[in-house]
Amino acid sequence: MEVILKEDVAKLGSRGDVVKVAEGYGRNFLLPRKLAIEASEGNKAVIAQMKAASVRRSAKEKAQAEELAKQFDGVSVSFQRRSGEHDQLFGSVTSGDIGDALTKKGFNVDRRKIQLHEPLKTLGEFTVPVKLHKDVTAHLKVVIEKEAVVET
Repeated sequence: MEVILKEDVAKLGSRGDVVKVAEGYGRNFLLPRKLAIEASEGNKAVIAQMKAASVRRSAKEKAQAEELAKQFDGVSVSFQRRSGEHDQLFGSVTSGDIGDALTKKGFNVDRRKIQLHEPLKTLGEFTVPVKLHKDVTAHLKVVIEKEAVVET
């Protein structure tokens, strides 16, 4: 089955691409979620217009992402967590935690854009990539410190 993508789909293609997919994947996943439309002659004409609009929108989004990446220079977020022996944390710092900390600092970044392959589980200083646009990646400094234990 040939479909025309209306949105970027990971590992399949980007907006406006005509791709061949399995019947079930197209009919049961892409079409109901409005991620694609069937590739017919009429739809191909509509896609030409969508591609032109997409190029303009992508250029605007990239410019905004580059501006946000400049603001990330020198920004760091720090967390205080309880830890045990060998600086291992009780728990972890996840992309959701980093996203919440950035929101408190005034940055509106979706946690899914924070490229943390696995949660941070040790004390220390880490550099975490934040993918703001498909061509723009900023780097954020994350510091995890030991929480002061109050003995009673």
